[in-house]
Amino acid sequence: MSEPTTRVWDGPTRLFHWALVILILVAWLTAEEQMTVHRGAGYAILGLLAFRVWWGLAGGSTARFTHFVRGPGAIRRYIAASREGTVGEHAGHNPLGALSVLALLGLVGLQVILGLFAIDEDGFEGGPLSDGIDFELARQIAEWHELTFRLLQGLVVLHLAAIVYHAVRRREDLVRPMITGVRRFRGPVEGLVRAPLWRLAVGVLIGVAVGYAASRGFRLR
Repeated sequence: MSEPTTRVWDGPTRLFHWALVILILVAWLTAEEQMTVHRGAGYAILGLLAFRVWWGLAGGSTARFTHFVRGPGAIRRYIAASREGTVGEHAGHNPLGALSVLALLGLVGLQVILGLFAIDEDGFEGGPLSDGIDFELARQIAEWHELTFRLLQGLVVLHLAAIVYHAVRRREDLVRPMITGVRRFRGPVEGLVRAPLWRLAVGVLIGVAVGYAASRGFRLR
């Protein structure tokens, strides 16, 4: 008898996830020779992050920060249960995975914000806010911008390693649910509660507004 399936991820969360993956790849591949595309990807990422913050507050149940962000005690208990092989199933992010999600979102956000102020060594290519600060400071920020991307690459590797671990050691497929929205569970699990459509519309407007404002250097006149 096959295990029952439960819907755990809504469409906006899945679209955000894969759009962010694609845009980070685009930003990486265009960082040296195609700065116009690189900046555009950065603005789009910033808009996506603004949407995700809204969706983490008002979106579907499993996308909300209150659903998966847990304190140190819950994280310690999850780690102990994992070692003992008694960990339960989670619809959405588990307490340890939540740390990875928050770290990735925070580091991507920092990376993009630094990019707004960074400038190249010749002073020709820079973020929309680079002309408002000292050149030497903008160059220092450019170095931080590059450093945070190296840190981001490390986090992505850890994220992928965790996915492989769950697939091999715990027989849990974490990729397919982020594509289809549904996941198989051995027992009953409370599934997704969808958010009203108007909240999605508000989130899209917020994301577009933030991305557009960033592209204008937040000078809207």
